Amino acid sequence: MEQQQDKRFVILDTETTGMPVAEGHRIIEIGCVEVVGRRLTGRHFHVYLQPDRDSDEGAINVHGITDAFLVGKPRFGDVAEEFFEFIQGATLVIHNAAFDVGFINNEFALIGQQDRADISQHCPILDTLMMARSRHPGQRNSLDALCKRYGIDNSGRELHGALLDSELLADVYLAMTGGQTSLSLAGDGAQDEEGQGSTGSEIRRISGRAAGKVIMASDEELEAHAERLAAIAKSAGGPAMWQVLTEPTAS
Repeated sequence: MEQQQDKRFVILDTETTGMPVAEGHRIIEIGCVEVVGRRLTGRHFHVYLQPDRDSDEGAINVHGITDAFLVGKPRFGDVAEEFFEFIQGATLVIHNAAFDVGFINNEFALIGQQDRADISQHCPILDTLMMARSRHPGQRNSLDALCKRYGIDNSGRELHGALLDSELLADVYLAMTGGQTSLSLAGDGAQDEEGQGSTGSEIRRISGRAAGKVIMASDEELEAHAERLAAIAKSAGGPAMWQVLTEPTAS
């Protein structure tokens, strides 16, 4: 079985001229970040694309990428090989994957690369929207909502952008699956800024990201917790295991 530290993920997002793809809409921005062994590596792929058509006004209001800005940018065919090499073999992590995958498949088809026009044949695909709906049924599961739920700072996201959104989604994915995005435990061969190995009790920041927010329980939540422990103790005829482990015994 492939070891966790060897697993490679590419967190991917696109922006488009509009939707749906069946009406001739095209990709205008691709943003990807690489995660290996549950750590952001710093490698990324990012490009703006000339779509050879106008963007819908509604789409521009979402991502802020104007037709004038895209004049002179490369076309998908110009970057297709580099893009494919970046994602090939990795598990693609995408929020609402059907949307992005449909557009990516279409772009490869339009340049005659039919062997790549079903990207799922080359890369396993993990849809974080489906994952979130399973974990948080009945709740809002947009990227913004998930950032708020997992304490991830998205204050710089005034407009959608493929690279920024892929970076935020990487944090969300690692938080959803129990990983750590900004801290590295010592003992993994990490070195500090002076090239010295970390000691067993040290942790260090990586990738310039802030540590996750610590949310303390409110007085009301602590009171409810105490009442719940008391109810468990009454039902069990003795203290709850949490009380046994955390409360000091009388001397």
